[in-house]
Formats: sequence, structure tokens, C-alpha cells
Amino acid sequence: MKSFNLRSVKLRSGEEFRDAIELELAPLEYGGQRYIPVPENVPAELVLSRATTGTVFALRFGARLYGPCYRCLGHAVLDVPVNAREYQATSPADDDELRTPYLLDEKLDLEAWARDAIALELPEQILCRLDCKGLCPVCGKDLNVEPHEHEEERVDSRWAALAELRDKL
Repeated sequence: MKSFNLRSVKLRSGEEFRDAIELELAPLEYGGQRYIPVPENVPAELVLSRATTGTVFALRFGARLYGPCYRCLGHAVLDVPVNAREYQATSPADDDELRTPYLLDEKLDLEAWARDAIALELPEQILCRLDCKGLCPVCGKDLNVEPHEHEEERVDSRWAALAELRDKL
């Protein structure tokens, strides 16, 4: 677990601390698929800003993920720019909105924060290209490589009784 010890930084209200760090990104499970970051180690910028009521954390980096396309199952490459922010109040009491889940015992969990920040930046569907045609629902061939249409419509025999009823009405 890559973490940053906040005890090493003493900030007063209005002060800011910047540090260039290296993050180790783990593979990401998203929508039942596995996406691999390449390279695994990426440069990042960590910024800590002290306010009168708490601390603001900022993390900036870029990630490139490789994995399957949602439509055709081919190779997809996705560049993900991340600019994440978190806030930790000085006295958060029991209010979860005033605390960050990545801070435990004065250590900021950078690995978990980076993973979650990437997941929040991902699109709903990861595609190999914007105009991906996907797989043919009849034969399963990749429509990007071999565009085609099937002439006759195949009727599922399980729907035959409903088709007869439709014809009677």
C-alpha cells in the first residue's frame, strides 16, 4: 500500500505543500472486465492545502488502461486524466461528508484513492473506438471486421405460440 504520512508535513492555515510522487497502479475490475494500467508506475502530483476548517488534498495524474471493448470484445485503450480532490475537516465529528475515507492514522492511502479516482473518471462503456459496431447478434462475428446482415429473420420457436396469437388478433 502506497501511503503518504501527513505527520511529515506541518502546514498552517493558508499554506500549501506540493510533492511529485510515483504511484503504482493496480489492475482495475470494471463492469466484470479487467483493465491493466500500462505503465504500472505513473508520475503524479500531490497537493495538500491547509484551510481554517481542515485540509484539502489534490491528486493529479494520467493513466492508460488496456482491456476489452464492451461491444466487440477487441482490444481497447483508454487514456484517463485524473484530477481528484478530497477534504478532511479538523473536527469532523460523525459527519462522513467532512472526512475522507483515504485517511487513517495520519496516513493518506494513495493507492486506494488513485484506484477510486480512475474508476470515477471512466465512461459508462469502454470502447475500442467511438463507432464500434460490436458483435452480430445472430452469428457472433465482429461487425467492425466483417460487416454483414442476415437475410431471413430467425424466429425463436419458444415465441411461436405468441406469434400465432398475434396473427389471430
